[in-house]
Amino acid sequence: MSLGKPLAALAAGIALVLVPTAAVACPFCPSAGQTLLGEVNQAHLIVFGTLTNAQRDPNEFGKGTTDMEIEVIVKDHQFLKGKKKITLPRYVPDTKDKSKYLVFCEIYKGELDPYRGEAVPTDSKIAEYLKGAIDLKDKDMPARLHYFFKHFDAADWAIAADAFQEFSNAEYKDVRAAGAKMNPDQVLKMLKDPNTSIARYGLLGLLLGHCGKGETHGKALKEFIDDPKVKQATGLDGLLAGYVLLDPKDGLAYVAGLIKDTKEDFLVRYAALRNMRFFWEYRDDVLKKAAIVDAIKPLLDQPDIVDLAVEDLRKWQQWDQTAKLVQLFDKPSHDVSIIQRSIIKFALSAPADNKVAADFLARMRADEKQAERVRDLEQLLELEKPRPVEPKDKK
Repeated sequence: MSLGKPLAALAAGIALVLVPTAAVACPFCPSAGQTLLGEVNQAHLIVFGTLTNAQRDPNEFGKGTTDMEIEVIVKDHQFLKGKKKITLPRYVPDTKDKSKYLVFCEIYKGELDPYRGEAVPTDSKIAEYLKGAIDLKDKDMPARLHYFFKHFDAADWAIAADAFQEFSNAEYKDVRAAGAKMNPDQVLKMLKDPNTSIARYGLLGLLLGHCGKGETHGKALKEFIDDPKVKQATGLDGLLAGYVLLDPKDGLAYVAGLIKDTKEDFLVRYAALRNMRFFWEYRDDVLKKAAIVDAIKPLLDQPDIVDLAVEDLRKWQQWDQTAKLVQLFDKPSHDVSIIQRSIIKFALSAPADNKVAADFLARMRADEKQAERVRDLEQLLELEKPRPVEPKDKK
């Protein structure tokens, strides 16, 4: 079974755990999610072994028991003392493809309650992998990420996927620190491996950007990006980030070229925009913010993506772009609700002494249709304002 999906026979006992996304999580990874190591604190005990002797409850459908022969105790508990076999209060029928299982359990009122199970190949090293991760729990995050990176290409997909998920949960500062100490040739080899999932392209590109040797690896990464299949793949934004980190001058010129080229697919131009967002938010030591703004300006003349660029300019408080945006409002190509709303929202966010924005909003409020839009967007902006934090001692 794939990582993150509970064993079907244990589904009735699953506890759903919500993991908050880190405020500055890895920017080019899939969304954060629970990992095996993340489950360790919740579980009272974790065991690895073989399931045998499945017995169905004749009186209740779907109920029953299954024995588990313990081969490795990943997390010990007094309940396991002296035991080489335990009985799970779940019916897990035998399958043709023989598997072993990593099972997470709680002890409730003295009884065993298995709530998550991972079916893995019989030769899986998942127990050793998780024990190794537990042993590093007191190390700093970059050191732990190095451990997980070593398992990126594990033959057991459950291990490889979990190791990758650890990076998805990590903060960028830790990914950056870990990446700086990696072997760039190993990262590039993994990136070019046809068996590498495209979901990993963004992270691997970013890691190469942190450990690679300037133009040497920058050129290799650009050649990889230029493959039409790669350019259309998930993770292009992270690949572009790696290229810019390795060669800021040529990298920025390449990204700016993608943005300007209206023949490029929307997703390619959007990946280039996300790439610029990354440098604005995390790495303005690599690209000056003025250069980032200049790079995305061509998007203002592209109706299929202009609203996203306007929103970024608003968040970045680029009020010197007000006159340009006001002019765009009346262009026939931009006479689209979502575009015009983004421009009104920009004007509403501008400082009170911005005369161009003030005059524009006065014109909008004089038009009955636009006045309603203005009111709606004022309410939306009010809702977007951060709420004041209440004092901790307030009852």
